[in-house]
Amino acid sequence: MAQPSLAQLKKNMAPYEKINTKSSVLQLINTLGPLILLWYAAYLSLSVSYWVTLPITVIASGFVVRTFIIFHDCGHQSFFKSRRLNDIVGTITGVITLCPYHQWKNSHAVHHATSSNLDKRGTGDMWVLTVEEYAQASAWTRLAYRIYRNPWVMFGLGPIYTFLLSYRFNVKTAKRKEKINTYITNISIVALYALLCWAIGWQSFLLIQVPIFFGSGMLGIWLFYVQHQFEDSYFEHDEEWSYINAAVEGSSYYKLPKVLQWITGNIGFHHVHHLSPKVPNYNLEKAHEATPLLQKATTITMSSSLQSLKFRLWDESTKTFLTFKQVKPLLGKRVAVSKPIPAPVVSTERK
Repeated sequence: MAQPSLAQLKKNMAPYEKINTKSSVLQLINTLGPLILLWYAAYLSLSVSYWVTLPITVIASGFVVRTFIIFHDCGHQSFFKSRRLNDIVGTITGVITLCPYHQWKNSHAVHHATSSNLDKRGTGDMWVLTVEEYAQASAWTRLAYRIYRNPWVMFGLGPIYTFLLSYRFNVKTAKRKEKINTYITNISIVALYALLCWAIGWQSFLLIQVPIFFGSGMLGIWLFYVQHQFEDSYFEHDEEWSYINAAVEGSSYYKLPKVLQWITGNIGFHHVHHLSPKVPNYNLEKAHEATPLLQKATTITMSSSLQSLKFRLWDESTKTFLTFKQVKPLLGKRVAVSKPIPAPVVSTERK
């Protein structure tokens, strides 16, 4: 059966790209409202027991992720009809999630345009090498890659580097608007955190904010990772690369329990989002159910998604991810590639 054209699929997606202002406002209320209340409840619980505080911070970190989904939709101009309102809400939620709005929006647009393209890696993605590239790499590059792909580094140090360090600086090519937005975000974060430290004390602030930061940061990186790093994913060189295939085959349908689906703003329907970024998060499931092609996307569950932790290198011959153990006997048999080896990606959004 012939695959529908991109134009036809976009036509099918059009009804679900319509923004419902009431739904967007309601989502703002049911996300930021509980987040503020949970943060305050965590503070009050400190006088009882820190073992009461920690579970509250875990739930709060989920609402930070949900806040990021609003931020994410604003970046795609799919949360409000007004571009200005998207930019304002995106900047505010960017302060909460520690992400400068315009910096992230610009690099994320590159991610959508180049996802799964082996010749355009390096912006808005994670460091992925092919078996041939790894075979050609120096001992130092292999070591750096193995460290980078280690789950303890990726999900433990990853949030610190990405959200606390990388996003605080502009890239050299950033335009004035992007630079100013990053400065505003940084100043706002410092002001907000200073105010909270003044109000409740820096010790109490850290006891609450640190677990929320790590919980939301690790979950955010995990979602980004697992929705593109699964066994039978899709990667092709530029001449063979297809936008439709990158969306449907290179992005997974992460089937989560309803509570987690809600808290993560339906981002599990990542294949739908990559096909049509203009679909608001509250319409992603509807678009999935109404489009037969999208239902063919690789479905992963919470249990099966854990398998992705062992995937390390993309094998162009078998079109699948392999573990380092599986690759070891292949290294001496593969012909080294002549193309430059892609540099490491130290952030999920920027080099």
